Amino acid sequence: MISLKEERVSLKNEIFILRELKIMIKAIFIDIDGTLRDSNRNLTVKTIETIKQISEKGILVILCSGRPRKYTEQISRECFASKYIITSSGGNIYDYEQDKILYINEMDKEAIIKLYEITNPEDVRFIMNVGESRVVNKVKHPDQEKKLEENIRDFVYKNDVVQCTIADSNFDKIKNLIPKIEDVENVEIKNRHKSLLDAKFKDDKTIFCDVANINSNKGNAVKKLLEILNIKNEETIAIGDDINDLSMFEQVGYKVAVDNAIDIVKENTDEITLSKMMKMALQYFWLNY
Repeated sequence: MISLKEERVSLKNEIFILRELKIMIKAIFIDIDGTLRDSNRNLTVKTIETIKQISEKGILVILCSGRPRKYTEQISRECFASKYIITSSGGNIYDYEQDKILYINEMDKEAIIKLYEITNPEDVRFIMNVGESRVVNKVKHPDQEKKLEENIRDFVYKNDVVQCTIADSNFDKIKNLIPKIEDVENVEIKNRHKSLLDAKFKDDKTIFCDVANINSNKGNAVKKLLEILNIKNEETIAIGDDINDLSMFEQVGYKVAVDNAIDIVKENTDEITLSKMMKMALQYFWLNY
């Protein structure tokens, strides 16, 4: 149990660090699930107010997620972040105010077909990030997904898929599929449910793994966007919690892991925050800039 004194010391240290960096910072990259939002996928009023205030200072707050484009845009608009979003674990960079794709990393088509052939017979959800939304073999969220209505090969060769997600409520089913998924050429697992990496995290309602091209990741997308915006990496901060945030950390000047991050992320960061403390520190810092 973290004491109030420990929380205050942590907040004080984080504010000091941010003050030292304030002249440089032009962009902050933030993961969504487990970082911006809590484990129940809640986006608090305080978080929204903080990001809005940072944005009003001229700092770009850029959401960087494994989620599809439409979903990420919705969250970005809700919290008053910038018009730029990085989606599908780095497979797509999008400017939603201009309705312009700035970068896309289309998955290897034969690899998608192979993944489908491996996973579909196991009665798991096979989810393809296509355009702004998702096309799936089994619809779970009708407002966000479309049913795959044609032969997988025909569909894949007519559409640009940037990421596939394999998901199910059965932990063992997904765990047992992972070795087969890892054998598929030209793609790799970019992220997976924390319980598949660390036993201390419980397996909740949906166990998943995200798959994309080998050279597709958040880090490469961050690098590409910084080049487009003419921002130096030392002028940036990244905040994350999961394994797909590690490549993002490699491209920024200052790396922050939230307290609920997996161990490997905490081991590769400049700062570990207490629960919700970075949001508080950011709010305090930018309001007193």
